[in-house]
Amino acid sequence: MRSDRTRETRLPNPRPVEVTLDPIDNQRLARLCGALDANLRQIEIALEVEIARRGASFSVRGERQQAERAARAIEIFYDQAASELSIDDVQLGLTELMQGRGSPAAMRLPRVSAAPGERPQLLTRRAELHGRTPHQVKYLENILAHDITLGIGPAGTGKTYLAVACAVDALEREQVKRIVLVRPAVEAGERLGFLPGDLAQKVDPYLRPLYDALYDLAGVDRTIKLLERGTIELAPLAYMRGRTLNHAFIILDEAQNSTPEQMKMFLTRIGFGAKAVVTGDVTQIDLGRGQKSGLIEARRILAGVRGIAFTDFTAADVVRHPLVARIIDAYDKEAEAAPPPK
Repeated sequence: MRSDRTRETRLPNPRPVEVTLDPIDNQRLARLCGALDANLRQIEIALEVEIARRGASFSVRGERQQAERAARAIEIFYDQAASELSIDDVQLGLTELMQGRGSPAAMRLPRVSAAPGERPQLLTRRAELHGRTPHQVKYLENILAHDITLGIGPAGTGKTYLAVACAVDALEREQVKRIVLVRPAVEAGERLGFLPGDLAQKVDPYLRPLYDALYDLAGVDRTIKLLERGTIELAPLAYMRGRTLNHAFIILDEAQNSTPEQMKMFLTRIGFGAKAVVTGDVTQIDLGRGQKSGLIEARRILAGVRGIAFTDFTAADVVRHPLVARIIDAYDKEAEAAPPPK
């Protein structure tokens, strides 16, 4: 595929960047644009540009660097459109492009780097699964190389999903005998006792995001069988006291809602042959007023402990809808501008 671009010098009101796709393949062109040009709209939203199309020619208006990126995205996605191109492919590809990692070849290859003798790719149903941003790649490397890893950052950065992927991978390779998924039963100030039903029914809403990740990565039928056999266990954090977990991959999700005492209790459950991942977003704490977050305390206390790795994510690592990163940035700016509480 060849494209011709009109490159202009930087001007106060720069002319649009022109892209002409050649050779023309109407089927690939239709896949590139998507239904009602939905894929082009995703590029516009993510890069804050305007795209006009006439046949296989595209005119991109916007800030020069962003317009160049959008033109590059059009070329990359046209290459990929030789096969099916979903809106998910476009959004994930745009995330990589904005991180400076986008190229037709690079966007198809797994990027979980590994030392000699280690596994370079995760064994899940998602064969194309890999870190989409530098922080995600580092996060995966930390999980592979350390017994305890803490991933801290905003929603949508893949903290939980990638941790579950590593857990499924370890189970498939028989490096662990079971997966234990844990969450604090605290959401927006509510407690288990306020919910109807027995314990399983009370806990289920809190663990639903973990179910979703398991279904996607291991398949619904296999996940159900593993749950029935106890190979995968889902439990509220409060019920971990007194246990020692050997040869297990343990994930504590939404750890910002744990207390310092609960966090210490959880981290000391680790047994022989076990690996633990703790994830959370310290900007979304639902603990009662005056209660400290166990995740924040762990970040401070364990920073210098050898064998424990930390990965800090930012809005640039968000791999959800392009607007999510902007929403996070807007709230961060509002928080910075707000006067300190008295």
